[in-house]
Amino acid sequence: MFQTPTLRQQKKAHNRELLLEATASVIATEGITGASITRIIEHAGLSRGMVHLHFVNKEALLVAVARHMREQYFHHINEFLTTTSPAPAHQLEAIISAELSEQILNRRSINIWYAFRGQCHQENAYMQYADTRDAAMKDKVYQAFLQLLNQPYSRQDGKQDLCSDATYGLLALLEGMWSDYFLHSDEFNRQSAKRIIFRQLSGLFPNHFDLAGAM
Repeated sequence: MFQTPTLRQQKKAHNRELLLEATASVIATEGITGASITRIIEHAGLSRGMVHLHFVNKEALLVAVARHMREQYFHHINEFLTTTSPAPAHQLEAIISAELSEQILNRRSINIWYAFRGQCHQENAYMQYADTRDAAMKDKVYQAFLQLLNQPYSRQDGKQDLCSDATYGLLALLEGMWSDYFLHSDEFNRQSAKRIIFRQLSGLFPNHFDLAGAM
């Protein structure tokens, strides 16, 4: 039976969320090294003891922020997927649209993602959250490409090679668009980015990914 959280539990959850968002904002403007406990609590408007209460230490807080950002990322992806047709081409188009949307691809989030990625060689715990191309995403994209070919989910006839290449190619293109935005956000054009990706995919799947849909 569902029980309504007590005021104390609500307050605790609220403070935890404040710390996560405050840390993310500090990272976005000052990087991982600039995200000191002092700066974080100033931004959150909470006491230093709150960090230790909710996360034990700064490193645990940073890992929690990486996980928090990943959860937000997939939340937005799923919003796009659940509001479009289940047809495989439409699902792939929804993923592309989500990846290039303001909800996901914005200056704050991209700064945070790249800050964590830049530290993955020093802290392995970040990698599992900073890498948005996880197994579930790869499998979702791969199966959608297989469905475009009316191919059962199996490894035969060489079609799996096309779908595998298309999967990694699409994810690489999206990563490239993220990098382009990171370096040239003032010049980045979302519709042009979407059109470029559609053009590449239409070469592999000529009966799908109408360029008019990317305009």
